[in-house]
Amino acid sequence: MKERLQELQAEALQKVEEAVSLKELNDIRVSYLGKKGPITEVLRGMGKLSAEERPVIGSLANEVREAIAQHIEAKQANLEEAAIAEKLAAEKIDVTLPGNPVRSGSKHPLTKVIEEIEDLFISMGYAVAEGPEVEKDYYNFEALNLPKGHPARDMQDSFYITDEILLRTHTSPVQARTMEKHQSKGPVKIICPGKVYRRDNDDATHSHQFMQIEGLVIDENIRMSDLKGTLDVFAKKMFGEDREIRLRPSFFPFTEPSVEMDISCKVCGGRGCSVCKGTGWIEILGAGMVHPNVLEMAGFDSKKYSGFAFGMGPERIAMLKYGVDDIRHFYTNDIRFLKQFSKHEE
Repeated sequence: MKERLQELQAEALQKVEEAVSLKELNDIRVSYLGKKGPITEVLRGMGKLSAEERPVIGSLANEVREAIAQHIEAKQANLEEAAIAEKLAAEKIDVTLPGNPVRSGSKHPLTKVIEEIEDLFISMGYAVAEGPEVEKDYYNFEALNLPKGHPARDMQDSFYITDEILLRTHTSPVQARTMEKHQSKGPVKIICPGKVYRRDNDDATHSHQFMQIEGLVIDENIRMSDLKGTLDVFAKKMFGEDREIRLRPSFFPFTEPSVEMDISCKVCGGRGCSVCKGTGWIEILGAGMVHPNVLEMAGFDSKKYSGFAFGMGPERIAMLKYGVDDIRHFYTNDIRFLKQFSKHEE
């Protein structure tokens, strides 16, 4: 019986060494260590042994069983490691192969223009101020020298929510709110970018929603020449150092005097073309000196303080800067249109 156990051990260890798969190894485990295996059969015959031989054979059987189990575990670890290595080799990625191209977006042309304008005026000492798009009639009109029933309100046909609440028609309410916060003390030097709304029919040059950037400066001894100098710097930085500006008399209820600013046509150099309609000039923005009534309503002493204000549409600036012929292109989210501006990224 002793010899039989030793033969089973040698036989089992040999088969374990020759096993080439986990399945084969598991079959060996079941065959030799299972309840119906040869070792179990040997142990069943221990009843025929003497009392002295039984503990010796029992101990030997346990040693054989333990030796076979240890070899199976070691072989299993080797086979599992080899299987992982084989799988890794089969799934290895060639990092030298070119990757799949990833589409990258770019800033919207209006965002780029707005940020460019903001950076310019911030460099000139302005702060960026913001306010609500759903606005009170008082700040949108009355605080800007446009009392109820004033005919100039017709210029800004509006989306009313109630009789006293509307979608703002310009960013001027931000100016009114900022002046109020300053509690009659200057200086004030801000620009106000944001969305505005007017009941308008959408076409190539009009939209019911558009962007606007307004500027406001209030301090002692602010003159029209300060406004002109500021606008001249703006025009040259945005459209080129060779651009010239001109100011034409105009009317806005919240400024007096009021002006429209034109720049010399970049296409024809001021000689006249289809872009400037033969005039050599292109209208850019409106501006003027802050009306004394506006200053007084905000608590400023109009005899001590003066100021200027201006307002521009980033869409118009972008259309001129990039040669866009329809304002609706900015809002239709056409990738074919938008991806043209990725080359303009800095």
